[in-house]
Amino acid sequence: MTTGAGPRKIGTLGATAIGVSAMLGAGVFSAFAPAAQAAGGWLLLSLAIALAVAASNAASTAQLARQHPGAGGVYLYGREQLGEWPGFLAGWGFVIGKTASVAAMAITAAAYLVPEPFARPVALAVLLAVTAAGMLGITRTATVATVIGSVVIAGLICVMIVAQVSPPMFGSASGDDALFSAHGVLQGAGILFFAFAGYARVATLSEEVRHPRRTVPRAMLLSFVIVSALLAALGWVLLTTLGPGRLALTPAPIAALVETQPVAVAAVRVLAAVSSIGALSAVLAGSSRTAMAMGRRGDLPGALAQQHPSAAVPRAAVLAVAVGAALLICVGDIREVIGFSSAGVLVYYLVANLSALTQAREHRSAPRAVSLFGAFGCVALVVTLPPLALVSALAVFLVGVLARLALRARRG
Repeated sequence: MTTGAGPRKIGTLGATAIGVSAMLGAGVFSAFAPAAQAAGGWLLLSLAIALAVAASNAASTAQLARQHPGAGGVYLYGREQLGEWPGFLAGWGFVIGKTASVAAMAITAAAYLVPEPFARPVALAVLLAVTAAGMLGITRTATVATVIGSVVIAGLICVMIVAQVSPPMFGSASGDDALFSAHGVLQGAGILFFAFAGYARVATLSEEVRHPRRTVPRAMLLSFVIVSALLAALGWVLLTTLGPGRLALTPAPIAALVETQPVAVAAVRVLAAVSSIGALSAVLAGSSRTAMAMGRRGDLPGALAQQHPSAAVPRAAVLAVAVGAALLICVGDIREVIGFSSAGVLVYYLVANLSALTQAREHRSAPRAVSLFGAFGCVALVVTLPPLALVSALAVFLVGVLARLALRARRG
């Protein structure tokens, strides 16, 4: 999943490649359909809002990473800048949000591999296989992630070209797509925020890149430009080719773009599955390590902090994340699971923005207005997420708070 601490040998190009590959996970294959359900024909406006909020979050996270290199993400940035409880909320938000991401990635892989009636069993099988690999310490390396990201970009460009040359045979579904709804647009933005998941990977490279104060911002900017341009082009092709109505109802929209070309459909399905499974492996490892760090500090049960002596893997934490993801696969659809994921991760970045607002002038590389916009943006997107996803996330946050209080009381 990571390149590991050591000599600073990653330049701007390498850091950008890692950032792009981290951002192009399952979201690009799964988030457009549920976002179209909410935003309709205003999907591209939702994408622009999601991009603006994500960019603000990334700027705040990057400057926090430079002040606290190797500190362990916003969980510890929040503890350092704001106190233990904000740090806990960030860490818990990351764990539950990324647990839902694991479920969404398994669902996405299954949606492209098999017909819908078989999707849940296959998603569970994918999760089981990746969890078994994670227990052995087998995760996606930065090199493999970069290769997958490059193949995904090339594949998506080919899909868009084929869709223009040979459009789908069934046309687009009709619907009242012209009506503007601010709530729908913001909900669509909250769902599409999932498509940018992984951009914080660039901010964690501070200990691994040459000249981090210069390289990290450049790589983050380049990653955003590349991925946002690709997502904007893909969103436009999906809207104009499938139409908002059909896009909203299609479980595998990228494959639908090339449905007249059987070979291309098969290639897209394999590409989506490989990308989703690779991202699932990385996210499972990252979320379990955050749970391990929280266990070490008494914010979660100490059993989660134990590592297997030979594999150096927190197997209890990996298993806990996998069980949570399995439950979401069994009870949720892709729209609700993505919404749940976005809720947890948006709280995580809300803490990041609030932490960045407290940094001294010498540690800030962006105006405070950027972090302020990011904080307001996180709140706006959270409150407009699908109601079931939002209520479920709030309930799980409450469970986490009560669990932490119980742990602290037991320890005196």
